[in-house]
Amino acid sequence: MKRTLVVIVGPTGSGKTGLSVEVARHFGAPIVSADSRQFYRGMAIGTAQPVPEQLSAVPHHFIASREITDEYSCGRYETDALALLDELFRTHQVVVAVGGSGLYVDALCHGMDTLPDADLLLRAQLSARSLDELLTELERLDPECFAKIDHQNPQRIIRALEVCLQTGRPYSEFRTGRTHARTFRIIKVGTHLPREELYARIDRRVDEMIAAGLEAEARALYPHRALNSLQTVGYRELFDYFDGHTTRYEAIGFIKRNSRRYAKRQVTWFGRDARIAWFDPADTVGVTGYIEEQLARK
Repeated sequence: MKRTLVVIVGPTGSGKTGLSVEVARHFGAPIVSADSRQFYRGMAIGTAQPVPEQLSAVPHHFIASREITDEYSCGRYETDALALLDELFRTHQVVVAVGGSGLYVDALCHGMDTLPDADLLLRAQLSARSLDELLTELERLDPECFAKIDHQNPQRIIRALEVCLQTGRPYSEFRTGRTHARTFRIIKVGTHLPREELYARIDRRVDEMIAAGLEAEARALYPHRALNSLQTVGYRELFDYFDGHTTRYEAIGFIKRNSRRYAKRQVTWFGRDARIAWFDPADTVGVTGYIEEQLARK
């Protein structure tokens, strides 16, 4: 059997983690995270990291493996993940990767385009500007990138502006879409739910996070709120509440709203990939059967 990476993707709250554990157990495979926020320690609740029972059921990699102060890019992740896969494939024919961060999934499966090194002084200058100012500048310099980029992700917006300002060329010109060769086969599976059900699950999960202690987790992280690792849904809204800009009730509502908006963007992103086979997250039998069919092909 060829060395195979099974990649499980889908929007936030759609059941990827639970499905990945069941698939990994079925094939005796380890799990590699491709979620750009689950890499960090101290963010277990807000990033919906696997719970202890899931972590003990199957070996997981890249979960709570970095400090929140670490700068960690898609390019660095690609290098680290490929090195890890080389090691894991020595003892496993199948490895499972799971995540909803489209850029990181693409980096793992297809590789990153070559971009200029970061200019730390320029990055510091851009980081001092408001999100609205950054978006206005990006729209002026690269309308194509502005139309596609996640408007709630300052880290990616700043990186795009860095490239524009360093090179005098639009960031979108560097996104060639060329696929880099991989030494393993890739099978992609996606978790799909009707929109109303997905949104209801997201709202329930936010309530469960609050009950599990998300507010206390965010308060512990609050002194570091300017870090890139914390520019994510769930923390930003609570930081605004701590700063007195909103009420607690409003902050929870904004987390739900922004999580739903993020899920919608994820659905659009992954929906462009015709290689993804979509399943209900509860259909473990259907998913494992599909993977076995693909594995049987030469």
